Order: sequence, then C-alpha cells, then structure tokens
Amino acid sequence: MTAQQPLHPVLPITPAELRQALAGSTELAVVDVRDPGVQARDGYILRSVNLALSTLELNLVRLLPRRAVPIVVVDGGDGALAKRAAAALAGFGYTQVRILAGGTAAWQREGGELFTGTSALSKGFGEFVELHYSTPHISAEQLHERLEAGEDLLVVDGRTLSEFEAFSIPGAYAIPNGELLHRLPALLPSPTTTVVVNCAGRTRSIIGAQTLINAGLPNPVVALENGTMDWLKAGFSLQHGVLNAAPAPGPEALGAAVEAAERLRRRFDLALIDSDTLARYQAEAEARALYLLDVRTSQEYRQGHLPGAQWAEAGQLVQGVDQHVGIQHARIVLIDDEHALRAAVAGSWLAQLGWGEVSILPLATAQSLVRGAPQPPLPGAVPQVPLVTAQDLAPALRAGEATLLDLADSPRYEAGHIPGAWFAVRAKLLDRAASLPGSGPLILTSPDGVLARYAVAELAPVLRRPLKALAEGTAGWVAAGLPLDTGPSHLWDDTDDVPRSPYHTGGDRLAAFKAYLDWEVGLVEQIQRDGTVGFFTHAPAA
Repeated sequence: MTAQQPLHPVLPITPAELRQALAGSTELAVVDVRDPGVQARDGYILRSVNLALSTLELNLVRLLPRRAVPIVVVDGGDGALAKRAAAALAGFGYTQVRILAGGTAAWQREGGELFTGTSALSKGFGEFVELHYSTPHISAEQLHERLEAGEDLLVVDGRTLSEFEAFSIPGAYAIPNGELLHRLPALLPSPTTTVVVNCAGRTRSIIGAQTLINAGLPNPVVALENGTMDWLKAGFSLQHGVLNAAPAPGPEALGAAVEAAERLRRRFDLALIDSDTLARYQAEAEARALYLLDVRTSQEYRQGHLPGAQWAEAGQLVQGVDQHVGIQHARIVLIDDEHALRAAVAGSWLAQLGWGEVSILPLATAQSLVRGAPQPPLPGAVPQVPLVTAQDLAPALRAGEATLLDLADSPRYEAGHIPGAWFAVRAKLLDRAASLPGSGPLILTSPDGVLARYAVAELAPVLRRPLKALAEGTAGWVAAGLPLDTGPSHLWDDTDDVPRSPYHTGGDRLAAFKAYLDWEVGLVEQIQRDGTVGFFTHAPAA
C-alpha cells in the first residue's frame, strides 16, 4: 500500500454503535478486510462487504467510489489487518474511517450474528423470496419422470453461459436470469408449456422462476428444488461441454418482453432516467455515492459502454450485490440497451433487496461510449518499482538465481502459474518477510502485474534482499510464449484465501451439497435473528 500518510485519525467504533449506524438510512460502508475464504469460513457481519487487504487497491475505488463516505473496517478481532487497511484507506483520501473494536469476535460476543459462506445477504434474500411469493417448485425426481414421459416441459438454466457449459441438465437451454424476459418466449411452443428454471443450487432457480411469474408470463413456471445438486443426489447425469444458448428474440417476442419489463418497472417503482439526470447524479457524486452498473452481456459492454460504468451481468447482480456495491443507501444506476429488459429484471430485485436507490438508464445513440474490457479504477498511480521482464526472469529461475512469488488467488494459481513459482497471500507478506523462501533476489508476480507492483512497494522497506515485480505479470510471461505449470505445487501459504464451491470439494461431494443446502435454507431464520436488514415487499400487479 503506497498511499500518502493519513490526514485524519482512525477511531474505533463499538458493536453497539455499529448496530445503531446500520439501523439508519444514510450511506455507510462496512468492509471486511480478511481474505474472502477466511471470512466465509470464520463468519462475517451480514451487511459487510469483502474488501480484502490482499487485493485492496484493485477493488477499493470500484466498491467505495465516494471518499467521504463513513467506513467501518472489520477483521476477525485481533485488529492487525483492520489497522493496516484503515491506514491505507485514510492514506488514499478516505476521510471517515473507523475500526470495529474487537472485530467480528466482539460483534458475536455482544449478541450479533456471524454468517458463513458467500453472499449470505443475497442468498438469504432468495430464500425470503420463495417464502414470501410461495414460488412453486418441482423435485429432481418429478422433473426426471415428466421429461422421460415426454410431457410438455421446457427446462432453462439461469446461470451464466460459462457455468452452463461446464455442466447442465440434458436438453436444457442456457438463458441467464437477466435474459429470461426476452429470450424465453420465442422457445415456448404454447402458453401451456411448463417452464422449469434451474441453477446449481437454489437462489437463481427461485429468482429466475419468480421473475417470470412477476412479469406475468402466462405459462406455468416452477423452480427446480435444489437445482443440479439434487439432480445429482437423485442419481441423474449431467451433460458437459454443451452450450445450448437460446437465440435472440424476433420482433413479436421482443414486443411482449418490453410490455413485461414495463409491468416490472411500474410494480417495483423503478424510475427511467435520461442523460441529464445522470449528469446531475455525477455532479453530486461527492455528496451521494453513485454506481454505474452496465447489466448487458460482456460482449455488448466491450463493444461500447459509458465512461466509468462497470460491468455487472444482470442475472448475477442480485446473486452477489455485495461484490459490486460497497456503500449501502447509495444511488445505483442500471445501464441497458434501449429496451431496458435486463435492467428491469435486475432492478425489480434490487428494489426489494433494499441495498440502494435504483434507477434505470437506457443507452441512447447520441451518448459517447468507450470500447474495451472492464478496467476497475485504481486509487492512484501504480507504484514505480524495479521490474524484470519475462525473458530475463526465465533463465534466472532455471538457474536457481531468483525466487518467484505468485500473488494470484489460489484457484487461478492452480489453473496456471510460472514453473517454480510459490503461491503466496499478499496480506501475509509483511508479517512473514523474514521467512520468505529463497535467499537471493525475490520476484513478485500477479495476473497482470499491477498487484505485484503494489506489493513490492509495500514490502521493499522491510526486506533486506533485491526485490522486483515481473513486468506485465503472469500475462506477460504467457505473451512471451513461455510455459505454465498447473496444480497446487509450491504452496507458501494455505489455499484458504477464497471459498470453494461444493462442486469442487475434495471430499464427499454429496455431503457437501447437503451442508450447503442446509446452510442456505437456514439463512432466513438467521437473518431474522440478526435484525439488521429488512427486505421490501410490493403488492401484486394490478
């Protein structure tokens, strides 16, 4: 962390004071700075978001765009990570930073709930939706029996296309939840065809099915209970490597979808704004936090998006709002094409989740767009540190003349890393500086090299050995045509930095499925005990 010295003192806040702040309606950010895997395992405050110290600079401005917002920094309780993160935030110009005294341990001692797993708020909301709306469902056994009997059913998978391609129910169509309104109707042979929405577990099955019901689809709609987890538990097979994506709709289906989107916007009080309103929001962004979230597909985003807009696929946004919006009660503008179908879907759920003030901006042809992949903003200039090229590093590694640490998260490290590189967690480097592997020059790499440069600048003052970052990171190594190794070799730190899906457990997968489903179903009761959040309900459409 290479921020300037803090200009404002970092003061503590007690659990009771934090609970009182959470009961208010003004902007607030509660950030947990542990690595997400540790947070998911050990438990976190429901309305906190993850801003891991290990990757703080990469996510800071994206999650916390307003530097005067009140921020509460949280760790597990010893205060070490929280103090480092709070100092970095203050140094980057955040002026209202406080530390939760005693961290999550104190919160729990004083009667607060701790939530494990990932995105408990969003997934608990999915369970609330099923209870509130009485979302109909079908079991895996019932679905299999009806498919075998040739009944008039259409199975659609509401996950992302890449998730579908990894595994899916045979015969299902890939329609991410955000795309359901306009891609589904063209596939339906009749108004009596039963639509079954599935995902890997529960949340997206429920949200997808209830989206269609809320939008007024005349067909019978059900959610597959417990998704492909129960499908596998029942002994049925999945297909792999298939991408059965639904086609774009024709004019008739599009017209019906536009009407359905209008019904959603009216029912859930979603305002359509124009460029002038957006300009006013942007002018007020220092007083009221503003998030511009482009909910179209990744391809559409890359072809042209508004400056400053971040990509947040519509079907995924409700599943993990905490991964995109770090400040509660902020303004959230959902950007879509001129029909705003996906924004209506995502907005209808965000309005009920109650995380912020939601409005919709349809893109106009006159708006100036920029092309390219998402580029999260950084809090300042990337530190200028000594660099080594891939071409120079390769012979040094072969000769044992340098030691390489890879700061990628553990799944990415396992998927592909430079031969001989050690997996290391960035937040632990300072505490373990004296025992880092090797004795000669130390090289740090990360996926694109940016995080490695921040880490070099932070580590250099305490390390008594030559220290450099790999120019352009591991991507530069690959671009140079050099090979990668795979698998969990050379682990300097534990691979508990990120949570692992029950589908990727190394033990009894069916037992992991049961534990996950029990956890998710139990979230509603735990959220009620927690008492820091209330979801919003809307009357049925007239």
